[in-house]
Amino acid sequence: MSTLVEQLRNSEAHKSIFESAVRQNPLPVCAAFGATGQPQPVSFKNTDRVLGTKDSDGVRAKFPQTVAASGNVVLTSAGPSRATVQGKRVAVLFSGGPAAGGHNVVCGLKRVLGDNNTLFGVRAGPKGLLKGSLFEITDANVDFIINTGGFDFLGSDRTKIKSAEQFAQVRDTCIKHRLDAIVVIGGDDSNTNAAVLAESLYTGVKEDGSGVQVIGVPKTIDGDLQVGDLLAISFGFDTATRIYSEMVGNILQDTSSSLKYWHFVKLMGRSASHVALEVALQTKPAITLISEEVATRKMSLASIVDGIAQVIVDRSHKGMNYGVLLAPEGLIEFIPEMNAMIADLNDVLAHHAADFAALADDAKPGFVASKLRADNASLLASLPDYIVNMLLAERDSHGNLQVSLIPTEQLLIDMAKRRVKELDPAVPFAAHNHFLGYEGRCGAPTLFDAAYTYNLGLTAGSLILDGRTGYMATITDLTRGGTPQAIPLAGLLNIERRHGQDEFVIEKALVRMDSPAMQYFVSRRDEWARSDLFTSPGPRQFWGPTTHQLPISVALNSGADSLMFRIG
Repeated sequence: MSTLVEQLRNSEAHKSIFESAVRQNPLPVCAAFGATGQPQPVSFKNTDRVLGTKDSDGVRAKFPQTVAASGNVVLTSAGPSRATVQGKRVAVLFSGGPAAGGHNVVCGLKRVLGDNNTLFGVRAGPKGLLKGSLFEITDANVDFIINTGGFDFLGSDRTKIKSAEQFAQVRDTCIKHRLDAIVVIGGDDSNTNAAVLAESLYTGVKEDGSGVQVIGVPKTIDGDLQVGDLLAISFGFDTATRIYSEMVGNILQDTSSSLKYWHFVKLMGRSASHVALEVALQTKPAITLISEEVATRKMSLASIVDGIAQVIVDRSHKGMNYGVLLAPEGLIEFIPEMNAMIADLNDVLAHHAADFAALADDAKPGFVASKLRADNASLLASLPDYIVNMLLAERDSHGNLQVSLIPTEQLLIDMAKRRVKELDPAVPFAAHNHFLGYEGRCGAPTLFDAAYTYNLGLTAGSLILDGRTGYMATITDLTRGGTPQAIPLAGLLNIERRHGQDEFVIEKALVRMDSPAMQYFVSRRDEWARSDLFTSPGPRQFWGPTTHQLPISVALNSGADSLMFRIG
């Protein structure tokens, strides 16, 4: 029998007791792929749904080949594929930030392509595609990575492929490795890139003049890649929000135990508040801020703080000098006055970059303030130094303010403390701040994410074997067995003005004020503020009563009559 030391050594390198067991966890499969054994590819047929945006005419002019081929018509599975396809060479890559379940997309792809076709992994995302960093994925690889978290098997990066030189590099990679198809696993920007690649590679890549197929797969923990009933949620959202909800639930339990602290928790979600809303529905804290509501109601920073302080005072008068506040990381950009100031600030920094860079750090705020409009300069001056310094920090590779680095939660604490004293000096207020972000991106996927992504991989592979290009794989009917479908990427594109020029983009899905999830939240949040009605959802389960649970917001928005999903 092995000694304990030997057992411990054998558990290294992704072979813990849990990791070894979860690899064996069976995954439900849509009936379309066959009930048991080796999943079988499906064929696709047109539905009567045609997608389009206000910019469809402009999209058609820019994407003539893929729009003509798809007609922007949604596809649905049409039974087992009758064709036997052999010799396909397919590359798969991760693009953007990690999300739990990515490995299972790869596993689904490999298994549905079967032994007669070859799957290659692209190292380090789009950058690896440009460099031609490919390797063949084996059955042994799939057996090892299935149901595990992270993107470490392939790696990822945020390179955008948009220049003529980059497109030429992709063509070179396709020719060198004799590729027939590329699968891009990513968010809205990455799937926009997939749409552009599908058009660029439509013809003239291979010796016979044909092209390379491109299929997208929807990934982002932020949940802001949604297409109504065609795409209820992107993968990774469920795992991330379950992880955050466990931690928030633990903090809520602590507040009612220690009876003396408020905890202000910032959650990932720059462009949308789906994560904050889902965690609130899971845990029922005293206060949750929704960025989209702040923008819709045109709430000022002062009015937000006033609302927070009033809840703190009211709870204190009931003997509850504790609680939890949730805020999305992108909140600051949704406050109208802050958004206007940031836009003005970005313009100043862009037009005076050299002069700004030459200044000492302590001189930069004054220099910028002298260039801002008077109202924006006044607002900037009212903010604490730690906020000003981050507002002036270097932008990311896309020219965006790095909101995840701005301690919004600390700003709300400091401002709430002052306002509470003004409302009632006798109210005690002690607070801690937290940022829950990276903790949720790479955990082992929940059964929902594991099954969802595996079936997305089966769908993407089937689309390739069916000869399709320019589509995003999706699974609909998540509470009724699951249906493989395909969304035409060009049918999702809008034209936006970015960096002084028109760009084609898939619009981010924001929290809608009239959505069932938001309406339910609004109907209950005052009660959650007045009383301790919080819940601790506990850890995500891989075996147990919550194993088959859907995200609550997805269940509400889908009109489901149960929290449980059913695939197969």
